[in-house]
Amino acid sequence: MVHIQELIRRLSYIALLGMFLLTGCATPTIGPTPTPTRTPVPPTPTLTPTPVPPSPTPTPAFPVTVGCAPGVPEGVCGRLRAAVAEASAYFVWTDDVLRADTLVDVAPLANAVPLGRWTYAVVAPFFTVDDNVTIADVRATWSGTPAGPFTERPLLVTDDTRDALSTLWGASAEGAVQVIAASELLTTAEQLNAWAIVPFDALEPRWKVLRVDGLSLLDKAADMAVYPLTLPFYWGSAARPETLGLLPRTPETFTNRNPEAMTIVLMTGVTAMARGTGRLMDTKGVTYPAQDVLPWFTAADIVHISNEVSFKPDCVTEGSGTMSFCSHDSYIGLLEAIHTSVIELTGNHLVDKGIAPLQHTLEMYKERGWQWFGGGENYTDARQPALFEHGPNKIAFIGCNSVDNPYDWATDELPGVFSCRQLERKALDPDDLAYLATTIADLRAQGYNVIFTVQEYETESYTPFIGQVEDFRTFADLGPVYVQGSQAHQPQTMEFYGNTFIHYGLGNFFFDQMWNEGRQGFVNRLVFYDNRLLSIELLPTWLEEYGRPRPMTDDDPNPAANRRQFLQMMFDLRLK
Repeated sequence: MVHIQELIRRLSYIALLGMFLLTGCATPTIGPTPTPTRTPVPPTPTLTPTPVPPSPTPTPAFPVTVGCAPGVPEGVCGRLRAAVAEASAYFVWTDDVLRADTLVDVAPLANAVPLGRWTYAVVAPFFTVDDNVTIADVRATWSGTPAGPFTERPLLVTDDTRDALSTLWGASAEGAVQVIAASELLTTAEQLNAWAIVPFDALEPRWKVLRVDGLSLLDKAADMAVYPLTLPFYWGSAARPETLGLLPRTPETFTNRNPEAMTIVLMTGVTAMARGTGRLMDTKGVTYPAQDVLPWFTAADIVHISNEVSFKPDCVTEGSGTMSFCSHDSYIGLLEAIHTSVIELTGNHLVDKGIAPLQHTLEMYKERGWQWFGGGENYTDARQPALFEHGPNKIAFIGCNSVDNPYDWATDELPGVFSCRQLERKALDPDDLAYLATTIADLRAQGYNVIFTVQEYETESYTPFIGQVEDFRTFADLGPVYVQGSQAHQPQTMEFYGNTFIHYGLGNFFFDQMWNEGRQGFVNRLVFYDNRLLSIELLPTWLEEYGRPRPMTDDDPNPAANRRQFLQMMFDLRLK
């Protein structure tokens, strides 16, 4: 039997052995028990619920369809198609008007915005004496009761114009107007002595634009708010109004009469500020001769003056019998007052007092920024065109002297006129014609509308002589839009020759000839639009006080000064 002390000893030994095995057989170090270091436990994160994405906004359906309602002018619809093609990401054209998402119409639609305005002119064949028509007579004729001038002549329209005007006035009465194809409208009007209504941008020089209730579309400042032949139109959409602002356009896109695209050029006849005209200026003031016609010139963009006389600072006004002219330097104030832009130098009196006055005159023009043509500082300068760019319109002036007066012809060293005449043969010089042909062709290729003027032999006749007709038609064949004779002291008649308007002579402007035929004259107003000659307006004048032109009137008791009688005579004499 084991003794009790031995048993305690053996149990202690077993306990120590167990501790040894648990510590990897390392000898335990006996010392103070260290305080255990606690590893920090990160806080439990707060869970944010994941947001549910909103439902996506549906993308609008594009392209949106665009259409033109009946009665909208084809010109408007054509421009609208072009705008739609530029914005093909948003729009597409449709001819199905009933299904169009957006629509152009002459009546306001749902959510409509103004889109533009179309303007119409009442016109007659060019060689028509009448100037004015009332809208009351036009409306009465449309309704089936011909009134005023339409009791004697038919009213013509194209089907497009008829449909457009029907939206303004209702359908025309049966047989009230004649519907003619656009390509035949002018020819038919000339054959029937008819008048017509056409869109403003369809005008051409062979039409005469009539005033309507006294308003002329050829006046850039005309009050279009009261002009009665305008058609507004609108763009609207019931389903997609938010798309109406996406169409590329400017205020000018949907109008056929934009004053900013118009250029007014005034062409005048003989100016010679000498003799009686000089005395008038000396006694009543330098600008006095312009007082009656000044409104025409104030409204013009380019003013042409054929000034045949050079300035001289010590010029003394001579009597009526003299044929050697000069103008006092102060007289240039008259040309300033009428806003002169370009001087024609084809005249026969430029060197009456010698070369020095002409050189002095050119310096005066240069100081004022005025261009010149048909003459110049030397032969090279004299042949150069005068060039103008105004808005979209490019206009060139070029001209020559076809008279055998070599005393004032420009040379390589001396100033003078550009002669296009062979002295030996008394015929147009072929080399000069070749130069003019090349120059005019180059100008046309650059987009210029060419105005050609010529100083021809003077005749006291309303009709041109055979050689003059041949010369002017030769110049017209070179391609200008307008040919003018600047030599005539007695006005001459006119014609359309191919695509060129020829006026053989305008007569006196500022000059002192007081015989009846010398007192008659023309100022021609040329209207250019979008870089083409749109219209020509003849403005007859009558000379007073040896140098003051005034507009002719219809009620003048003197047949020579009566506008209607004078024009009718000139038209009856025209070349056909």
